[in-house]
Amino acid sequence: MFFIYKIVFLIACFSITTGWAKTITVCNTCDITSLKKAIAVAEAEDTIFIKEGTYKEFNIIVDKPLIIKGENFPVIDGEDKGEIIRITADGVTIDGLFIINVGTSYTSDHAAIRVVRSEDFLIQNVVLEKLFFGIYLEKSNNGKVYHNKIIGDAQDEYNSGNGIQLWYCKNVVVDRNIVQKTRDGIYLEFSDNITINNNISTENLRYGLHFMFSNDDVYTNNTFENNGAGVAVMFSKRIKMLNNTFHKNWGTAAFGLLLKEINDAEISGNTFEENTVGINIEGSNRITYHKNNFIRNGYAVKVLGACYTNVFENNNFLYNSFDISYNSRINDNVFVNNYWSSYTGYDLDRDGIGDIPYRPVKLFSYIVNRTPETIILMRSLFIDIIDFSEKVSPVFTPDNLVDERPKMKKIE
Repeated sequence: MFFIYKIVFLIACFSITTGWAKTITVCNTCDITSLKKAIAVAEAEDTIFIKEGTYKEFNIIVDKPLIIKGENFPVIDGEDKGEIIRITADGVTIDGLFIINVGTSYTSDHAAIRVVRSEDFLIQNVVLEKLFFGIYLEKSNNGKVYHNKIIGDAQDEYNSGNGIQLWYCKNVVVDRNIVQKTRDGIYLEFSDNITINNNISTENLRYGLHFMFSNDDVYTNNTFENNGAGVAVMFSKRIKMLNNTFHKNWGTAAFGLLLKEINDAEISGNTFEENTVGINIEGSNRITYHKNNFIRNGYAVKVLGACYTNVFENNNFLYNSFDISYNSRINDNVFVNNYWSSYTGYDLDRDGIGDIPYRPVKLFSYIVNRTPETIILMRSLFIDIIDFSEKVSPVFTPDNLVDERPKMKKIE
């Protein structure tokens, strides 16, 4: 038995003396004064510890698995010369850096941090300012972008980049980031099984979040406020959109959420408040809209056609100018058990369900869609009369678009 213990002890000692990774310190008065030099002398699994200070570097290549960690947010200043950090190895961590002055290019998408064909990466606690693209993930999988702050200064779409971009990625978590004043706050293209949670995306030129050709993604508990438009989800399948807030996305072409060619999705527990259009829908099918709040929007839901087998159930429609806008007389969607603040029916049997079905599409919304200038008549008695006549005998609006069981009280 003593012999076995001795062998175990010798193996442990050998592991300690030969297997531990080392820490390399970078500072302005150290032997190593740059991140590039630290990477050059480091071995796989080492930690590079960057002390507080300013380091003027760009085109930094991380080509081995390393932990790069900053003390009190050391500044990596790219001096507008190009890309700053490019990760090409698996198992890299970037933690606690302040990166500024990414070079602008019209031929290359320069980024503060780019991850290329890498696995198991972690980018966290990073502050990015004065950027073109912020964090750019390219054909990289099984990583996490966590608790970063990205602040751009975008003025025009043509000379600005996205805050966080994923291109051909899988199994990535984007969590607790703040993204402001970029082109698109978060952008996904050909990226599947992505989780986007607890982010705040505001004041971006185009979209707070933008999906293209990406399937099986989930985004929850995010805030999209005061963007050119909140979120655009296009040409994607099986997306879950849960418990997000879409707030004050105003403008002539603005919306909280745009759905274009989306199938088999779930939209539940979201709040759409004070947007020009809460949800703008086109060519999207088999979607469940459940327990969402539509509050003081211009249009709560605007359906532009080719939308089939969707279900709107247990949603609150509160004080919107128009609850539902439809551009077709054909309806294949179900509206049931929703609360409508403009419902004026009664509940004689006191079961909480209105005794009279509610017809949410107003004739005036049909008129405004065709002649926008007529919006100035919105509060007139004439409009109330034509809306009432259309409810009694539908001619221009879908005659079967009716909530047969409208709730009498707001759904909590």
